Amino acid sequence: MNQVLIKNAYLVDPSMQIEENADILIQDGLVVKVCDYISDRDFDGEVINAEGLIAAPGLIDMHVHFRDPGYTHKEDILSGCASAAAGGFTAVACMPNTNPVADTPQVIRYMIEKAVPTGVRVFPVAAISQGMRGEVLTDFALLKEAGAVAVSDDGRPVRNAALMQAAIERAEEYGLLVISHCEDLDIIGKGIMHKGSVSEALGVPGMDRSSEDSVTAREIALAAATGGRVHIAHVSTKGAVAFIRDAKRRGVRVTAETAPHYFMLTHALLASRDACYRMNPPLREEDDRRVIRRAVIDGTIDCIATDHAPHTAQEKAVFETAPNGVVGLETSLAVTLTKLYHDRHVSLTRVIELLSTRPARVLGIEGGTLREGARADIVLFDKEREWTVHPDELVSRSKNTVFKGMTLKGKVIRTISAGRTIYQG
Repeated sequence: MNQVLIKNAYLVDPSMQIEENADILIQDGLVVKVCDYISDRDFDGEVINAEGLIAAPGLIDMHVHFRDPGYTHKEDILSGCASAAAGGFTAVACMPNTNPVADTPQVIRYMIEKAVPTGVRVFPVAAISQGMRGEVLTDFALLKEAGAVAVSDDGRPVRNAALMQAAIERAEEYGLLVISHCEDLDIIGKGIMHKGSVSEALGVPGMDRSSEDSVTAREIALAAATGGRVHIAHVSTKGAVAFIRDAKRRGVRVTAETAPHYFMLTHALLASRDACYRMNPPLREEDDRRVIRRAVIDGTIDCIATDHAPHTAQEKAVFETAPNGVVGLETSLAVTLTKLYHDRHVSLTRVIELLSTRPARVLGIEGGTLREGARADIVLFDKEREWTVHPDELVSRSKNTVFKGMTLKGKVIRTISAGRTIYQG
């Protein structure tokens, strides 16, 4: 019998509507008791003194790119899972733009099995279309059987509306979530950052908000027409928020995520011509940032994800030609605490709901709770500890973070997966 006892923690669990001091007893990887006091006298297992720390369900990131298979010079499943654990994450959903594309059961099983020793559960998101070419749907039944929890052509929008409608209908049959990368490539053209005053000053092509807004509206219309579910990835514009808010009021089955950089930063950072501030969708304007933050606070946006997208320093060296994407697993909790909790916009319960409980529900996976009988996936963090983001100290194989040099407030101390410590800071 393997036992672990966490003593003197401050438990935050939205699934039980709990914010209170508690001890947590873990046995054989499961939570078996949660109460205000559990004696450690004659206890044979590991005792963790969590005095001064928050205990919460392990965090869940529903949007990451681990570049494995095919692009492991940037990241692989092992290094990605190590980065996740350092950020307090015990589960992640990996996007399908790998090489080969995650459009077969073999690739789906590979992603799941390679992650097993790390303690971080990988839930693959399979491709909507074969080869992510937007022409023919993949075999949703086989992909679901292999372990996929959702489908998406993330990284490439599904340009054909009829194909996307068919995907929403078929996904409903198999209990899969459709995740949409909302982008109109014809509007984007050769844009490399947000279209606005900064792109004009730099003399580089911009990415108009209308690209994201128009496809968001399309996906909502398709979900309304079919009665199916659609999840809008990495929301960055005030227009997209307006469409999502209206759709929810009308009862359309739409959920949405954003990333910490969209509620904290703006396109002004790109005046430095530093490609580490380039991602897709791009950093927008102050009005967008404020609307995104408000949508997170009021529940229009359901989840905070990172869109963790590693690239090498060499790839990011030239501003105009660098690939889009930033890493984010190790800073997500800290940024959310710093900009939402410590700035008194949301409670600790809402932070954990955004980063754990709600992602579990949207994906339909186990997690996001420390109820008795639940899997003992737990993050222990110090909400008051300040630290400065030094890229070279990140666990991720790549260091392309937008938060470099920033001082954040909130630090992961220990990450526990099924009762086993997989990270200790």
